[in-house]
Amino acid sequence: MSVPVPRQRDTPAPEGGQAVLHTAAPPAATATATAVAQATPQATPPATPPVAPHTIPLTLLVIEDDPAGGLTVPEILDADGHRIRLRTARNLTEAERLLTPDVHCILLDLSLPDASARMAGAPAVPGAAAAGAGTATAVDQLSALRQVLRIAPRHAVLVLTGEDDAERAAEAVRVGAQDFLFRDELDGRLLSRAIRYAVERKRADIAQYKLAESKLRAQENARLERGLLPTPLLEGSDLRFAARYRPGRSRALLGGDFYDTVRTPDGTVHAMIGDVCGHGPDEAALGVELRIAWRALTLAGLCGDDLLATLQEVLEVERPHEEIFATLCTVDIAPDGRRAGLCLAGHPAPLISRPGRSARLLPYENSGPALGLLPKARWPRRQVELGGTWSLMLYTDGLIEGRIGEGKERLGQDGMVDMINRHLERGLSGEGLLEASVTEARRLNGGELTDDVAVVLLSRAEG
Repeated sequence: MSVPVPRQRDTPAPEGGQAVLHTAAPPAATATATAVAQATPQATPPATPPVAPHTIPLTLLVIEDDPAGGLTVPEILDADGHRIRLRTARNLTEAERLLTPDVHCILLDLSLPDASARMAGAPAVPGAAAAGAGTATAVDQLSALRQVLRIAPRHAVLVLTGEDDAERAAEAVRVGAQDFLFRDELDGRLLSRAIRYAVERKRADIAQYKLAESKLRAQENARLERGLLPTPLLEGSDLRFAARYRPGRSRALLGGDFYDTVRTPDGTVHAMIGDVCGHGPDEAALGVELRIAWRALTLAGLCGDDLLATLQEVLEVERPHEEIFATLCTVDIAPDGRRAGLCLAGHPAPLISRPGRSARLLPYENSGPALGLLPKARWPRRQVELGGTWSLMLYTDGLIEGRIGEGKERLGQDGMVDMINRHLERGLSGEGLLEASVTEARRLNGGELTDDVAVVLLSRAEG
């Protein structure tokens, strides 16, 4: 038979008196209440100042199986001198009902007869009273604590026991309680301090848990993003590949910029670089989808206008909003490495450098619109002569849109070309050239670039 749940209410302590919780059942004294009352002087405490409207007092939920629910404790004051409100519950069913968001701490008596069974609302273990058990077994008592921790994972929990149960009290702390109190030593001052300590320790534990959880999530995201970064497929090609990538989002490894390079069975090397407008997680996800789609379509044999038209269809289906668009630059380098086909979809033109000549931008007239802007758009493919020895740099606008100094002037394509030529005159190439260029762009900007930056460098040396 289940134990009926009496109606209960919080009763504020009278001025200069004790805080007493009453229930609808008849009053009765318990061993716990007697010990607490005897340990506390009955002198009248000083009047408590009124609680400021903005102050939220602490609330203590006492769980004990006294049928009367008449646990009497001395007045408890928090650190600001305000009374700590008290509630009592006889079983877990009642405790769960009283466990409202304003409860800060729970006090559980471990030494009550058949604690776990009664608090669960079940009948006492047969024969326990006849055997003179007096207290439940350690397993039962800690089972009750585990149930309390299960229904109140974010609340501070104190356990109350006798001095002869010190080992059991320590085990309760190992299970998850914030602290334990000895019944014979309990008084209002000690209980008040223990409540404050338990509440703050629980807050620290939750903060530490969230920090550890955040670190694990960051590690998982980092592994995921590293796995989504491309691996160039250039086996059998005499081209050298280098890349630099800096997402604009703080603590991210992946942004809305994307790039890839593959070699098809006929010996053609296909390279591309793109930029989804914006640099949030949605744009990063869309950039990964477009890159994977580009690789699959390229390996399937599509090129030029057919490839870009199909990518636009993918973008239109996958983008979260109709306003999202993406710029793209694709290059397909002939097997002999001396010429290439170039398609631009609203993207900055690549930069080419040759021995003994200054670096310059490839022609970008008659380029097509960005993907996702115009339905049924066309993207003309332009034939470009590369020569025998060359370096071709593809980049996103994050590299050229950084500011120069404190004014509003941007680096721009012309400034980027001058910067690259200075580095080439110093003899830089490959990874060193890209690293120096991105570093100087950041320095000119006066700090980290706000937009995603991706740079790809393909090089060929004849002979």
